[in-house]
Amino acid sequence: MKTRIGILGLGGVGGYFGGLLAKAYHNSDTVEIVFIARGETKKAIAENGLKIITDESETIVHPALVSNVPEEIGKLDYLICATKTYDIEESLTSLENCIKKSTIILPLYNGVDAQERIQNLFPENEVLQGCVYIISMIFSPGTIRKLGFYEKLFFGSKTAPLAKLEELHLILLAAKIESHLTKNVNETVWEKFIFISALATATSYLNQNIGEVLTNLESKVVYIELLHEIEDVANAKGLKLPEDIVAQTIVKLEKSPREATSSMHRDFMAGKNTEVISLTQFVVNEGKKYGVKTPLYEKIAAVLIK
Repeated sequence: MKTRIGILGLGGVGGYFGGLLAKAYHNSDTVEIVFIARGETKKAIAENGLKIITDESETIVHPALVSNVPEEIGKLDYLICATKTYDIEESLTSLENCIKKSTIILPLYNGVDAQERIQNLFPENEVLQGCVYIISMIFSPGTIRKLGFYEKLFFGSKTAPLAKLEELHLILLAAKIESHLTKNVNETVWEKFIFISALATATSYLNQNIGEVLTNLESKVVYIELLHEIEDVANAKGLKLPEDIVAQTIVKLEKSPREATSSMHRDFMAGKNTEVISLTQFVVNEGKKYGVKTPLYEKIAAVLIK
């Protein structure tokens, strides 16, 4: 029996990491990769494969199947989810018939509440925690563009069987994905959230890319103040984060391509639905829950949520 892995959401994250999996396990006797897609993305991949463009290369990969029809997809052993956070409930509910009791779900979203939301939908399943560091985006339907060299995937669970976690870890490593199976996954996910929340909030509010945020003194002050506010929230929640988490996060941003920006900022510029509730308003809500003031987050949320 093959291990069947579904990739839900073929944007910058799902498309890139799902593409590496499809490339590694094309015609494999042990692992089968299924892309779950619809519309123009499904059509483009079915006809021409998924193209991944990096700074050094272009690669076209083909999954075992690309579909959004549960009867065609069948039962899955693992489901890697990488849609937008506002699509969590709708997208997963549509795949209810593909998820058996033993299916392990790995969320790779920008927010930190995905595991709880998915667990509410599927209380009998093991829902892991996970996050990625990567700058990648949809260039066109069926084509993913990745910027820079930085790419890491972290995941873990306090309840899932270790054997299943290690199986997934080895599958990812064999696909040349820099995968890290971590014990303190909640803190790891929050470290990523601090990075992406402040970045998405600042770039969207200021309408600037990473280079502009870093080089404009007033913009950088806004970004750093957001980092301090979300750090205060994380500390109030009792998370054990590095004492220099703000400095570490700034270094991460300085290592990012200057011309890049956040996916939320790109969605705002394109007039699309955005993840502002999960990335900006969530911090305000958590601050109120734990008695932490987040005046800058509140100010920006009021502007971005219209």
